[in-house]
Amino acid sequence: MSFSHTDLPTLRDMCERAAQDVVTTLAAKQASGGEAHLVLTGGTAGIETCRQLLALHQAAEQQRESFPIDAINWETTHVYFGDERNVPVADPESNEGQAREALLNHVPIPESNIHSFGLDGTEDSAYLTNKATEYEALLPERFDVHLFGVGPDGHVNSLFPSHAALVEEDWLVTFVTDSPKPPAQRLTLTFPAVARADKAILLISGKAKAAAFAAVDAGKPATECPAAEVTRRTNATVFTSELG
Repeated sequence: MSFSHTDLPTLRDMCERAAQDVVTTLAAKQASGGEAHLVLTGGTAGIETCRQLLALHQAAEQQRESFPIDAINWETTHVYFGDERNVPVADPESNEGQAREALLNHVPIPESNIHSFGLDGTEDSAYLTNKATEYEALLPERFDVHLFGVGPDGHVNSLFPSHAALVEEDWLVTFVTDSPKPPAQRLTLTFPAVARADKAILLISGKAKAAAFAAVDAGKPATECPAAEVTRRTNATVFTSELG
């Protein structure tokens, strides 16, 4: 599949545009009476997008009576995470913990609709295998939107260049024990799970990630640039900023 690309002046502008895209997509799905399924991502851009989603929610609430605008119905939204470090949610390194602080603690989403990996830092492969199996059982048939931060090496979720998780095709969730970025142990959605997204949004910001965008644009193989594989498996939108 191909992808659309929009370049914005700043990281904040990029994340605001991405958040608007998420709101428009989910609101349209919910207008027809369906539930919405959103995959959040960590990292600087991912968490800033969470902040922008909160700002849009607050704006919609403030003008709901006088001038209604598109808004996510959080009561019928289910949230998932593209990957998670093997730490408790209270740990500052937790993607879920950061997303809760930036967004989820401030919107009316039922706790049961926040689908946590539930990790506690136990360093055991059997534990990670069980947690991956449990999380896979929570996943829907389709995601409406899957947000992706993209690393300087082109990684998405915890799918890193040349890592074994890239070739996983039987499972929707797997574990990584040798992440090049600490902590080494993580759970991650795999490419078969990525393919369940009706829309993928990739966030690429900063000069350090210019090469990653170039690799996406060139359609490099997954072993070199996992982010490029997302654009082959989904309907993808790429937002960039400050690439230099």
